[in-house]
Amino acid sequence: MERKQSVIVIGGGPAGLTAAWELVKDGGDERYDVTVLEATDAFGGISRTVRHNGNRMDIGGHRFFSKDDRIMDWWKEVLPLQGAPSYDDKKLGRHHDLEPGGPDPEKTDRVMLKRHRVSRIYWNHHFFDYPISLTLNTLRAMGFKLTMQAGFSYLKSVVHKLPEDNLENFYINRFGRKLYSMFFEGYTEKLWGRHPREISADWGAQRVKGLSIMGVLKNAFQKLLPKKRDAHQVETSLIEEFWYPKLGPGQLWETVERRNVEHGVHVITDARVIGLTQSDGHMTGVIYRNADGKEVTLKADQIISSMPIKDLVEAIAHEEPSTDKEMVRVAQGLPYRDFVTVGLLVRHLRIRNTTSIKTLGDPPIVPDCWIYVQDPGYKMGRIQIFNNWSPYMVKNVDGTVWIGLEYFCKEGDDFWNMSDQETTDFAIKELTRMGIINGPADVLDSHRERVVKAYPAYFDTYAQMPELVKWLDSFGNLYCVGRNGQHHYNNQDHSMATSMEAVANIKSGRTDKTNVWNVNTEKSYHEEK
Repeated sequence: MERKQSVIVIGGGPAGLTAAWELVKDGGDERYDVTVLEATDAFGGISRTVRHNGNRMDIGGHRFFSKDDRIMDWWKEVLPLQGAPSYDDKKLGRHHDLEPGGPDPEKTDRVMLKRHRVSRIYWNHHFFDYPISLTLNTLRAMGFKLTMQAGFSYLKSVVHKLPEDNLENFYINRFGRKLYSMFFEGYTEKLWGRHPREISADWGAQRVKGLSIMGVLKNAFQKLLPKKRDAHQVETSLIEEFWYPKLGPGQLWETVERRNVEHGVHVITDARVIGLTQSDGHMTGVIYRNADGKEVTLKADQIISSMPIKDLVEAIAHEEPSTDKEMVRVAQGLPYRDFVTVGLLVRHLRIRNTTSIKTLGDPPIVPDCWIYVQDPGYKMGRIQIFNNWSPYMVKNVDGTVWIGLEYFCKEGDDFWNMSDQETTDFAIKELTRMGIINGPADVLDSHRERVVKAYPAYFDTYAQMPELVKWLDSFGNLYCVGRNGQHHYNNQDHSMATSMEAVANIKSGRTDKTNVWNVNTEKSYHEEK
């Protein structure tokens, strides 16, 4: 019998688990001996679901939508789909299996729910549509003077284009300087800890795609037409419906991990990769440290890595002292933004539902999935309302509101180092000052979750990424996939696609890896977050 190829997959997030499944499904387990090394004891990376006292938290919020049909079909294959219940369907708010004494929701049919996307911007004590739209509500909230200033500023940007050598100019060219200063400048600096003029325009090209004032107007006009548009014809930022696992994104990735194991994949948790061995320009194995502190070496014919490039290069240099010092310097200089979510279980929200969309629960709440806090007077970046993502995320969906307050920071800074109680108190004070809750008495429970390297950033040594990519690709059997594995601000569907491309290369023997790196560089992949 032909010897199986040994493939080591580093990381148990969307990219890593997708790679493993693509290798072993459809009889692939007869050709490949696959091992997944996950540094933690959970699966899904930042797409995991955190459980706390019967409630569930989605770290960052993950919409299951893609313009890549391969990904949509993949999700449908893993979790069966459920039809789209309307927001006024009270049965959705009172699932029988969530009633006291009812069946465990973990054991119910695994389904994807179809959700209606509603997101708004909080700025200067007003709520605006997100992405910003030219509605009567927007014009009323801005007032006549600001509206005129924004309009003339935008017209100026149409006739006078700035060189797109930084993110500031990228935004101004699409929205005008006034709207940029109101809705983008402060929020971008809050998110990245850097002024937009210090950030590469590549981030805007990758995340904001074709979105602009003209894009917003075009979308508004097309929505008035009777002909229904295909999702591929709509800017991804303006998509209004998406699928969502009823128990959160972690439900899908835990299912994928289980299927991998059933097909012979060796999954090792608490395995932190510290070294990669090589010989004659090819990788030969991986060294990891297990939960007991013991170092274990595994041989490999192929390595698929979704670990941060900074850590990957460090692991390569750990075993090979002659590693190119310049590439080590570039990798070590790649920046990241870290992330803290504070979950608060509250009795109710003070803000009223002024939209036309009915909501679940008693009393009813606003229909938002996210509220973007683009007001520079608050450190908070976003408010995530878990009730609206899936009622299964909330233990008492009719009597409480379970929200996640998102903060961008740097590992080791003052905010990161706050205690759980200090962080919770800070979040409650901001939420109270915003007028969203009355105060601490409204809060029934809380939980703080910290995430390192949540967002790969586009400054410092990022400009030298092409050199680093070329060097990494010189190791013929090493494939970099996923958000951190490629240092691309990818969504989970993009991360999955990079793994699909990498596995296709392994199966076909293709040596050129441009197809792996080009995911989310073509216009059709772009998405604004």
